[in-house]
Parts: sequence; C-alpha cells; structure tokens
Amino acid sequence: MNEARFDDNGSRIRWTETPGEGPARVYVHGLGSVSSVYHAHIAARAELAGRRSLFVDLPGHGISDRPERFGYTLVDHADALAAVLDEAGLAGAELVAHSMGGAVAVVLAHRRPELVSRLVLTEANLDAAPPPTAGSSIIASYEEDDFVHGGHARVLEAVGPQWAATMRLTDPRALHRSAVGLCRGSDPVMRTLLEGLTVERVYLQGGLSGELEGRESLEAAGVRVTTVPGAGHNVMLDRPDAFVAAVAGRG
Repeated sequence: MNEARFDDNGSRIRWTETPGEGPARVYVHGLGSVSSVYHAHIAARAELAGRRSLFVDLPGHGISDRPERFGYTLVDHADALAAVLDEAGLAGAELVAHSMGGAVAVVLAHRRPELVSRLVLTEANLDAAPPPTAGSSIIASYEEDDFVHGGHARVLEAVGPQWAATMRLTDPRALHRSAVGLCRGSDPVMRTLLEGLTVERVYLQGGLSGELEGRESLEAAGVRVTTVPGAGHNVMLDRPDAFVAAVAGRG
C-alpha cells in the first residue's frame, strides 16, 4: 500500500500497485466504489501483463483518508489523484476510469496534461445534472446531514448488493459531497473538457445503457466511442473480454 498527502491537514490518498513497465496504467473507480474491486481482474489479464498498474481509491473511499474538512468536488478529487501520480513519479500515464472516476480523470487531464497520455473512460459522467434516477442524483437529493444520519443507510438498502458492498466502505459525508460535486460538474463542463483534449481518448458505453448522448460531437472531436453489447454501466464486470481489448488498444 502506498500513500500521498492531498490536503493541508496531512490527509492521505492511498493505492496499491503491481510492478511493470511504463507507461503506467492508473485505474480509477466510480462513486462509492473501490478501484481494485472493479479493475484488479482486468489488470491481471495476460493481454495487459507487464505494465505497472495502480489501483487508486479517491478521498473518502476505500482505504484512503476521509477528512471532514474537504470539499470532494471534481477538482478536489482530480488534485488528489494528481498527488498520487506526482508521488509515484509518473508522467504520461494511461488513466482507466469508470463513471465518476472518468469525470475526475477528464478534469485531471485538463488541469495537469503532462500527467496523462491516454484516457479509457467507461460510462464517465460528462454533463452536470444527471437524470434523477442516477445514483448520484438520488444521493445529492438529500441534505448533507440528513444523508449522514439515515439517508446513507436507506440508499444502501436500495442499491444492488454489488454496489452496496463498496458503498458501505465510503464515508457518508464524503459520499454525499462527491455526489453533489458530480451533479454540479466542472467549469467548463466535463464534455467540453474531453472534446478539447488532444491525448488518445476512448469512451466505452454499455449497450444496455442506451445511446450515448452527444456521441457524434465526441467522435468529431476525436474521441473513439465504442458500444459494448450486453453490458450495462459496469462494462468491466459485464463484458471483461471487450473491456480488456479496449484497454489494450484492440477494442
């Protein structure tokens, strides 16, 4: 386990990693999740062997610290992720990022372009104000204290067992602030940032999730959009072969 300071109070963001050659792959999880749970089985595949791989837990999640005096906005998370790459001595890393983690990765690539050489995004949030049925919208609909004192438990009961298994490890206040920050989005919004980047960009959409809004605009900006049949939001779990092919550059 490795760690880096990410705020003025000495809070630590932590990650585990496997050794290998560069460029390193940095795996970033979604809201209320843990990076290794969603990505370790991917990095272990023979097609991806030999590359240094980092599994980062964002602040408030997994094994990272969960300071109460922290904003947990997309910029906050992106800066904390940058602290990981700086501490690990990485530049030009490949970021493999899911859902909220994808939004964080886009913001990082915009703020610290020297750290990122490639983005593989899986159903990343690209717009502010996601649909009211989205998990982030449901969490953000609570007032913060109401979520901490009761709402968190109710959401855990309502979501599926897979998400609940990692969400219960997330600090409730951090989870709420992260959801609020995700719903507010970045400025400019993540979609605009992604379209303006010049690194290689891959976007995976689960076929069961429906059409990706604004796909034509993304593709016109050079983003390679791939729809994965038979997969939902968690493409890496639903269709690991297709996911590995995309990470390896063959999808």
